[in-house]
Amino acid sequence: MSGGGLFQSAAWFELLRDHGFVAPPQVLRCPLPNGGVLPLMRLPGGHGLQALANYYSGLYGPMLAATPAPPADFSNALRGLRPGGLLRLQPLDADAPWLASLESDLRASGWWTSRFFAFANWYQPVPAGGFEAYWAQRPSPLRHSVERGQRRLQRAGAWRIDIHTAPGPALDEAARAYAEVYAQSWKQAEQPAGFVPALIQRAAQQGWLRLGVLWLDGRPLAAQLWLVHGGSACIFKLAYVEGAQKLSPGSVLTAALMRHAMDVDRVQEVDYLSGDDAYKADWMAQRRERVGLLAFDQRHPMGWVQAARHGLGRLRARWRGGR
Repeated sequence: MSGGGLFQSAAWFELLRDHGFVAPPQVLRCPLPNGGVLPLMRLPGGHGLQALANYYSGLYGPMLAATPAPPADFSNALRGLRPGGLLRLQPLDADAPWLASLESDLRASGWWTSRFFAFANWYQPVPAGGFEAYWAQRPSPLRHSVERGQRRLQRAGAWRIDIHTAPGPALDEAARAYAEVYAQSWKQAEQPAGFVPALIQRAAQQGWLRLGVLWLDGRPLAAQLWLVHGGSACIFKLAYVEGAQKLSPGSVLTAALMRHAMDVDRVQEVDYLSGDDAYKADWMAQRRERVGLLAFDQRHPMGWVQAARHGLGRLRARWRGGR
């Protein structure tokens, strides 16, 4: 179980194509032997192909379609797209059967492949008993922090949490609140600027959206964007107003959305997506790693050039690590 189904949906790839890059990418599709399709885009300068993915992609894989594509020879189909000797795919589930099959096919067709670490991924299988059982398993400092935050919010004024799931005027207000909170947080401005607003609207249309806002006396203090799909809840974006740390608005809101995901949506897993931040270990019980795949075409001159660059880069990294 993971949030991969959402990130492999046609709606997600359309969102990336239309809003995920400053300059619109050249999107290509490469059929797979099992009837799937890999959405790809050409690297700048034309020297290679890469996954249709960006910073916001929690996982990458073959696009899920209502009607599978006809089975095809992947390596021949890939060369027909003029990959320029290089293929780069990330982030990937290292244990996905499709990935092992693709690697085997590439090697048999004259490609050299190399996996690399992409990022850590913390996640939480939902225990029997839902949120209450999960919450009892959390470290006591986290539980006490949320409880203190709720008491302090109560003393500070009238506070509430709204969770938005559907399009409409209320969502538009919540989206403005999210932007307001983000602008007053410690985080840098989103790039490209139009991606998250487009995602909020698309997610609401698709039924994925869980946009939570914590309000204090009519002012938004924290906002979080979660995406729910296929039994998994993905914690996509979170922020709180700088200076409000004593009220723990981020933790209070996370706990409320966690309860909603587990007890209302009844997901089987909560996924913190990318990052090895220390606080994630308090909220999540398990960790896994996402990987990337590089493939170099030994029949193409640029394949050798790119492979040499990659090899030198790894040697430099090892030398620096040794130092």
